Amino acid sequence: MASLLDPEARGRVILVGAGPGDPGLLTVKAVEALREADVVVHDGLVGEGVFAYVRADAQLISVAKKRDRHTLPQSAINALIVAHVKAGSIVVRLKGGDPFIFGRGGEEVEAVRAANLPVEVIPGVSAALGCAAEAMLPLTHRDWSSAVSFVAGTCQGLAEQSWAGLAGAGRTLVIYMGVTAARAIADKLMAEGVDPGTSVAVLERGTLPGSRAMRTLLADLGDLVEREKVLSPAILVVGEVVRLSDAEDKLRAFAVQAEQLV
Repeated sequence: MASLLDPEARGRVILVGAGPGDPGLLTVKAVEALREADVVVHDGLVGEGVFAYVRADAQLISVAKKRDRHTLPQSAINALIVAHVKAGSIVVRLKGGDPFIFGRGGEEVEAVRAANLPVEVIPGVSAALGCAAEAMLPLTHRDWSSAVSFVAGTCQGLAEQSWAGLAGAGRTLVIYMGVTAARAIADKLMAEGVDPGTSVAVLERGTLPGSRAMRTLLADLGDLVEREKVLSPAILVVGEVVRLSDAEDKLRAFAVQAEQLV
């Protein structure tokens, strides 16, 4: 069977992970797909430099989502992709990070398969991996953490979900989309038994111009996000591996208690 990247094979979709923003983190296969695409359906968190690899005559369609506004509902995005593929186009569905990590890539693959159309997935460097690497923050470490969990911080029923055991000694917790709910997340983790003195990193705009890597303690997380005016995209990392990072210490208002907790 011919590769889906074969230019002779028409009418197909390729889900491509664009990485956390820096176009240098694109895979070779991702660049090849972008150069072949007739239509690029992209999210809002794709780094601007990534589009340099798209053909000048390709159609760019933004389906950017924000917290309170969706350009298109997911069902409409699925239908849009399927329609262009049925018209014979090579469609690249371009997603920030990796398509299968909080990118709804699974839903889109299901929709394309249900239409009996060919689909391929090209993984990308996830936000967690790219941002952590830039901050010199190892998500695992033989002396500090042997397990990593990835969770979404803005999902329905957050308060009812149990994260017990996901953070604490020997574990790292990475929270996507958690900036707006940072205070509630910190309260939730502490209520579930996580030490208030646990180190936390806030990685804002990782791999992009203006990126910031900040370090504090769990009990101070909500205050830090407010006083530093942290904005999305950003991820939160909870765990003692944060101490090994180059993240700037931002424990200001909480300094006295910090000395007792650390």
